Amino acid sequence: MAGPLPFNALYAFVVAAKHGSFSKAAEELHVTPAAVSQQIRVLEDVLGVQLFHRLHRGLTLTEAGRAGLPQVQAGFESLHDAVHQIQGGAEKQELNIWTSPSFASKWLMPRMHRFREAHPEIDLRISGSASLIDSDTTAPSLSAETLKAHNIDVAIRFGSGNYPGCVVDRVMEVDAITLCSPALLEDKDAPPLKEPKDLIHHTLLHDESPYEGRPQWKSWFADAGLESVSEQKNLYFNSVQLALSAAVEGQGVVLTLDKLSQNDIDKGHLVRIFDAQMEVEHGYHLVSLTGAQSDTAVTAFKEWIMAEVQV
Repeated sequence: MAGPLPFNALYAFVVAAKHGSFSKAAEELHVTPAAVSQQIRVLEDVLGVQLFHRLHRGLTLTEAGRAGLPQVQAGFESLHDAVHQIQGGAEKQELNIWTSPSFASKWLMPRMHRFREAHPEIDLRISGSASLIDSDTTAPSLSAETLKAHNIDVAIRFGSGNYPGCVVDRVMEVDAITLCSPALLEDKDAPPLKEPKDLIHHTLLHDESPYEGRPQWKSWFADAGLESVSEQKNLYFNSVQLALSAAVEGQGVVLTLDKLSQNDIDKGHLVRIFDAQMEVEHGYHLVSLTGAQSDTAVTAFKEWIMAEVQV
């Protein structure tokens, strides 16, 4: 085929295929149905193939039309992205992120300024929801239908990675670690905390959030070779934020995921005790819809979070 492609006719082909009607395509393109029909005929003449079967009540794609449509659609999407880049990202983008309140407050928020500085063209809409958690790996809480129903671009989930119909990237491995307030370690009247068995004399802080893979003291003691040790003094919380807050206030020793506590460690609010740490099977995943790779905002966020994990 020689000569340039008829751009307007190609776009008319995409719109007509979407609606299955020249009339409805004409409404979207703000032209007459006859003009759309003429553009399609011009394109068919240039390509040397028939693109549509003209029926009494609409249109259906021919085999050639069906074969070529996805590539033409992708071409227009790429062209749109290229124009946006040429314009310097002047048009604001919005990225809808869905994650747990604990991850949002303890890991994402302390770092969020770096993403905003790197991508001022992207407005973030962050939803921290505890209503959808991975409480059972055989019945995943997240699917492509869930993301579509809530208009979510990216979800950050702690779990096994079983999210049907989604693109899933495991972005963080985690360990369970023990922490307490520096003041508790410095308290001369408090029992010592020099080795794991000393925990029997301290209050243990429990995060009882009902998510799959949550670290538990019983498992930690077994992992440390102290199966016979039983907790004597306990405080129970229904969220990791409350358990960490109690630890910061010197109320006891908390067992939690290292990624959720790093900000409190960096600020000196909490300190790690003992070298023992427990590997956790589950991890944090970045979940998006198939085709989101072409979304520049999703790609930018994914690249940013991958880089942050290495910091």
